[in-house]
Amino acid sequence: MIVLPREWKEYWNIEKKGFEQLFNVKGPVYSENIGRKTLRFKFGEKYYFGKFHTGVGWKKIIKNILQFRSPPVLSAQNEWRAIKKLESIGVDTMRLVGYGKRGCNPAKIHSFVVTHELKNTVSLEKYCRNWASSPPSEAFKAALITEVAKIARTIHENGLNHRDLYICHYLLDISNGIKSIDPKKIHLYLIDLHRVQIRPRTPLRWRAKDISALLFSSMDIGLTKKDLLLFAGIYHNTTPTKSINENKFFWWLVKRRAINLYKKEFKKEPPPIL
Repeated sequence: MIVLPREWKEYWNIEKKGFEQLFNVKGPVYSENIGRKTLRFKFGEKYYFGKFHTGVGWKKIIKNILQFRSPPVLSAQNEWRAIKKLESIGVDTMRLVGYGKRGCNPAKIHSFVVTHELKNTVSLEKYCRNWASSPPSEAFKAALITEVAKIARTIHENGLNHRDLYICHYLLDISNGIKSIDPKKIHLYLIDLHRVQIRPRTPLRWRAKDISALLFSSMDIGLTKKDLLLFAGIYHNTTPTKSINENKFFWWLVKRRAINLYKKEFKKEPPPIL
C-alpha cells in the first residue's frame, strides 16, 4: 500500500524501485532508534519530515511478549492512523503528505509516513523553560494551560491516548512573533504520534499515564497549585473542586506516577507544589 502524490511517486521511482530511493533520502536526522529513523528533508522548494520504519526484529517482539508489555510499534501505520484520527476530532497536528507499507513479516515490515514541516513553531518545553525565574502574565499562562488541557481532554474523550504526552510534544504557533502571542488566539499542535493507541474508550490507566507525563514534564517550570487546579477543571470539563473530589483515584495515580518519573529521571524530589 502506497499513498503519495503522483509527482512524488514519479520522482522516487516508486513503481520500479519501491521504497528504496525514498528510504535513502538525505537530511538531518532528528531521532533514530532500532528499526526507525526520523529526518527532515527538502523536496522541491519545501521541507518535510519523514519517519521510516524497517522493522523492530523478532527479538524486540518476543521480549515484549515475555515481559507482558504492550506490543512494540511495528510500522508507521500507527502514526498515519493517529494523524487522521486527530484531524477528524479537531486537534491540530502534522499534515500528511503520504504514507506506505509493505511486507507481511511483523518483524521486518517496511513503512513510512511523510508530513509537511510545521513552520514557525516552538515546543512548550523550550518556550516555558524559563518560566520559573521569568513567569509570563497570569492571563497568558492560564490561557495556555487551558489549551493544553483541552487537547488532552479531547483525545481521551475520543478513544486516544498518546503514551508520550510530554510538553515537548505540544508545539506552539509563533507565526506572529514569540513575544506577540495573543492569549485569545493560542494555537497548539500535537506531534510525535507513533505510539498513539486508539480504542472505542480510553482506559483510566492510560489517561492517567498521559496526564502524569504532562505533569512530570512541567514540574520545573514554576507552576503553582492554582495552575494545576485550573488544568484539572478544564480536563474534566467541570470546576477544579469537582474534578479533584470526584476523581480522587485518578489524580492519585497521576501524582504518584509523575513523582516517580521525576525521581527516576533527576534522582531527587520534585518541587513541593503537589
